[in-house]
Amino acid sequence: MPEGHTIHRLARDHTRDFVGQRLRVTSPQGRFSSGARRINGRNLQRVEAFGKHLFYGFDGERILHVHLGLYGKFRRHRLPAPDPRGAVRVRAVGDALAFDLNGPTACEVMDTGGRDRIVARLGQDPLRKDADPEAARTRIRKSRGAIGRLLLDQSVIAGVGNIFRAEAMFLTGVHPERRGDSLNDDEFDALWDSLLTMMKVGVRYNRIITTDAKAFGKTPSRLTGAERMHIYGKESCPRCASRIRSWDLGGRTIHACPKCQPLPRGSRA
Repeated sequence: MPEGHTIHRLARDHTRDFVGQRLRVTSPQGRFSSGARRINGRNLQRVEAFGKHLFYGFDGERILHVHLGLYGKFRRHRLPAPDPRGAVRVRAVGDALAFDLNGPTACEVMDTGGRDRIVARLGQDPLRKDADPEAARTRIRKSRGAIGRLLLDQSVIAGVGNIFRAEAMFLTGVHPERRGDSLNDDEFDALWDSLLTMMKVGVRYNRIITTDAKAFGKTPSRLTGAERMHIYGKESCPRCASRIRSWDLGGRTIHACPKCQPLPRGSRA
């Protein structure tokens, strides 16, 4: 499933390519025909990302809500757009460009109240200007749940996925099974700052990069897949050479270094 940086990058790109235009919206697949008619020919006023959700605001207070889920994918086309490929749920055509949307988990038209109800269920999104890290701190510091689970809970911090959680905890030396209420302020600040930094890099380069490219004598865009991450999917720790441990936590496989991320006595969730 795409992590939050992908969604914010899509919002940025679609703002650049389509905002201010009256879009011709259809559903080649047919499953979104009714929704397409409700926004077809309307002016796209804004595109907003919140966590792993996209909101396309059209005039008349009509909002297209998209959640890509595991299989959703956008394709961008120059006009004239090619014939639809696969089960295209939505095709939106602007003045010079078009996009196709295949396989989303959610694709629906709603009003501003519907958008607000979705956002109310979400936690703080580090990439948003209105993010409140203190609200996230409070949620985590009041929880006896494992921090590795909490970071995947979209009602706590929105937009963080499996890779970002593993890399942020490694960089800050936090064991994934520590209770949230065992983190001190400095540890929370370090986690939040690590997530924010990595996610901003992800938006810029449209890929997850958690390492320092200068250490490899490269620019970030030239890093190989193995060079872009510290421990995710790795066999050994880049710092101490210890074997990386992997186990299920929160329904996803977590990776951690047992030496660099010790579990303090009495702090296990």
